[in-house]
Amino acid sequence: MIRSATTTDLVHLPAIEIAAGLPFRSVGMDAVADDAPPTVSELAEYQRAGRAWVATSEDDLPIGYALALVVDGTAHLEQVSVDPAHAGRRLGAALIDEVERWAAERKYPWLTLSTFAQVPWNAPYYERLGFRVVPADELTPGLRAIREHEADRGLDAWPRVTMRRIVGSALSPRPDRRDTD
Repeated sequence: MIRSATTTDLVHLPAIEIAAGLPFRSVGMDAVADDAPPTVSELAEYQRAGRAWVATSEDDLPIGYALALVVDGTAHLEQVSVDPAHAGRRLGAALIDEVERWAAERKYPWLTLSTFAQVPWNAPYYERLGFRVVPADELTPGLRAIREHEADRGLDAWPRVTMRRIVGSALSPRPDRRDTD
């Protein structure tokens, strides 16, 4: 189940972030795996603003989460992480769709994100979800500032891209889906 994060959920999210970072070791990105997760107080800012969501287990404990920002009048997916023990259930895609629903309610035109270009569960995954790379000359001032902040944190040690998809594009019925009712 996907729902808005509550204050009691927040204590679980740093552990999810740590677990989600571990696979980066398998592609030689130990620094990413070792990056500190957001603190509960940082997460609380998103939660209080209504920009934090969780995917939950059958017993309603968080097993994944997403955070969003508003950047230059559009929605920006700041973070999406799923505990690898629960991978393969489309929880990441469901979290992203929930952020997109939030963006659609606010009439934001795009859902953007920045990610690693060559990590299979990053840019290639987002591309399968309908995101496309934003050319560098089309980055808004806010997106450029995010990329500069990421570079300051050392994340540009590996190729990164900014991606976007039109809000609503993943929420409407797709022509390749057939009703089976």
